[in-house]
Amino acid sequence: MSVTKRNHQPDEDENPDPSLDISKIKDCIKIMEEHDLTGFELEQDGFKVKLQKGGAIATTPIEIPAGTPADPQPEPTTEAIVAEETEEITAPMVGTFYKAPSPDADAFVKVGDAVDEDTTVCIIEAMKVMNEIKAEKSGVIQRILIDDASSVQFGQGLFIIA
Repeated sequence: MSVTKRNHQPDEDENPDPSLDISKIKDCIKIMEEHDLTGFELEQDGFKVKLQKGGAIATTPIEIPAGTPADPQPEPTTEAIVAEETEEITAPMVGTFYKAPSPDADAFVKVGDAVDEDTTVCIIEAMKVMNEIKAEKSGVIQRILIDDASSVQFGQGLFIIA
């Protein structure tokens, strides 16, 4: 004999899908609260979660005054190309920036390279997951704003393109 409950609403701590690890989502929420983030996205082993606090996620880059002791400005890694109209490719998450897929590999992009929306420009490691970051814009890389293996914040500028 089997018993089926109808119209059962799962409790807040009850996991309706046993293959879904609710503790991972709770960990993501905790990270958002600890770092005062408005958005967070995680994709791992076919599992994808996108969390957003408050309304739409703001994609405006954060302005950091030059010479701030807590966040030293990165040393120029490459020469910059001068262009009149530029855009920034920004970090979609908090993590560690890597310009190449491995330490001995060539960088995904360098100054002067043309990119389109689907071009992988870097990797950001977050919670031991390597996330390939796409340009999501078309243009030519004008400047690289972050040193390899540096920490990045959500919305922080990574590249300047024109």
